Amino acid sequence: MQEQILALSKEVSDLATMKVSEIQNVMRTTKILALNALIEAGRAGEYGKGFAVVAHEVSNISQRISDIASALNNSMADRIDALNEVGTQLIASQRCARATDLALNMIEIIDRNLYERSCDVRWWATDSAMVAAACDPSPKTCGFASKRLGVILDSYTVYLDLWVLDRQGNIIANGRPNRYPGLIGQNYAHAHWFGQALSTRDGTDFSVADISREGRLGNQSVATYATAIRADGATDGAAEGVLAIFFDWENQSQAVVDQVRLTDEERPRTRCLLIDAQHRIIAASKGSGYTLGDRYRLDIKRGDEQGAFVKADGTIVGYSLTPGYETYQGLGWYGVIEQASVIPSAHANANDHSPIWMPHAAQ
Repeated sequence: MQEQILALSKEVSDLATMKVSEIQNVMRTTKILALNALIEAGRAGEYGKGFAVVAHEVSNISQRISDIASALNNSMADRIDALNEVGTQLIASQRCARATDLALNMIEIIDRNLYERSCDVRWWATDSAMVAAACDPSPKTCGFASKRLGVILDSYTVYLDLWVLDRQGNIIANGRPNRYPGLIGQNYAHAHWFGQALSTRDGTDFSVADISREGRLGNQSVATYATAIRADGATDGAAEGVLAIFFDWENQSQAVVDQVRLTDEERPRTRCLLIDAQHRIIAASKGSGYTLGDRYRLDIKRGDEQGAFVKADGTIVGYSLTPGYETYQGLGWYGVIEQASVIPSAHANANDHSPIWMPHAAQ
């Protein structure tokens, strides 16, 4: 609707300019005729004096009409420029607000999804098969734990694999030994997520790692969640081992950024991104042109949790910091929506960006 108003404003401006130009052309012709009449009146001598007065007045009226037309043209141009400026800012503000809302919605979907992953790892760590394998890692208990993990994976297809590790960090069971052979006996004591999981205060706690590629899982991108397997599966039981689950980040996150609810008009000019706390791109919509792992320049002030700005080329960037969900606090990630503008930015300049819809802290 706002774009239609601006289009109509331009049409009115063009029409007014054209008509004023036509009036001025007519007046120029009239002035030339009046000048010719004055010349002829002069030649007529005494008989042409009365006609000379009329010709002179016609010339004066022509000049007055021309001046009025010029003033009208200038006045309309100023007001139409002001109208276009206000309309452009209004459209930019609304588009900025929408881009921010889309960014927030996108990161909220991720948060809720990853919250479920944190619930999964804490729940499955209490499974009797996991507890038995961690407390008594015999071929029988570990084999049964692997089968149990396989059953879980049949229903939870969002995971690449699930591992049980002993207190020394050795993998003693995994759910997909046929897809990922040779894992048993591999040591992950050095992994940050393992140390954190083993040190969790109780069964309600868990560790989570930033997105990374796991070489032993086909070098695929994973979100790793882990928690301690405790004696008797009790919340306050002693840590006997670790359960680690590997979320299929690449495929699942791709679905999220590709399925942002954009209109048909928005989709061709919109790029949807997820970036981590170090501003590395960890997911990007198809055809965005961005490379995963590259740093994204998100120039915002510390403490700005959501907002939008307009780049010099008119591109709108809406962003939102992860709000977390339930017991999942998030990892400082941002959802980012980039939209190429359909109108020139009234504020575009040589700077990298010029805020129109000002950032603000989330309520």
